[in-house]
Amino acid sequence: MKLVTLIFSLSTIIISCHGLALDLDHGLSFSIFPLRLKSGLGGHYIPETSCSSWRLGVEAHNIIDWKTVPQECEDYVGNYLLGKQYREDSKAVTEEAYKYAKSLNLVGDGKDIWVFDIDETSLSNLPYYADHGFGVEKYNATAFNEWVDLGTAPALPESLKLYKRLLRLGFNIVFLTGRPDSQKDITLHNLKSVGFTTFQTLIVKDSTEYNGKTAVTYKSSERKKLEKNGYRIVGNIGDQWSDILGTNTGNRTFKLPDPMYYIS
Repeated sequence: MKLVTLIFSLSTIIISCHGLALDLDHGLSFSIFPLRLKSGLGGHYIPETSCSSWRLGVEAHNIIDWKTVPQECEDYVGNYLLGKQYREDSKAVTEEAYKYAKSLNLVGDGKDIWVFDIDETSLSNLPYYADHGFGVEKYNATAFNEWVDLGTAPALPESLKLYKRLLRLGFNIVFLTGRPDSQKDITLHNLKSVGFTTFQTLIVKDSTEYNGKTAVTYKSSERKKLEKNGYRIVGNIGDQWSDILGTNTGNRTFKLPDPMYYIS
């Protein structure tokens, strides 16, 4: 009996060392691969593993108040944004938003609204950031405003799809952006030129009223004004945590991915 027990124990150790575990209650076997920091199954170094962890921390709002993308993560962020995964991640968010929207019974008085942020939510500044290190370079207000003033930012495909679906469901759309009032006209032109043609209003930042205020303070205040005017914020979507934190955020919020910059 002791010999059988010893053999069973040795077998269990050998199996565990090879990354296998047995579910003795159900007769199932499955593979368990031990975590190897920055290495693959063969022990070889995998570049950018730490960058994917950094992006996870950013999206989960565990890493905050950062100024630039780490220099060593430029290629990682660029590959993510230009590749399939960024589109798939955005789709996962917008599909969940649409699923939620379909479950609602709207009053039908035109007061049910969905708030959309602009930059990296409705319009993409990826053409600009592709020329500026995908967020590795420090923010240059002059250069970025020159880009915005061109009015050529493309729509984010998944956000545009969600926007059209929400209109068909009977929602009114409100765009709430941190862009200044001096860029309102070009932003309106840009939105309409890429397909965002129907909406309740576009709210831009009054530089006098909100000078020195955070994005959270500004957007909370403007959402409060909407609700005071009788609107019901049913949904709220943005790429920054500052788009969906604070007060009067709406019944549900949705966060799109954005590893290029952080706005408090």
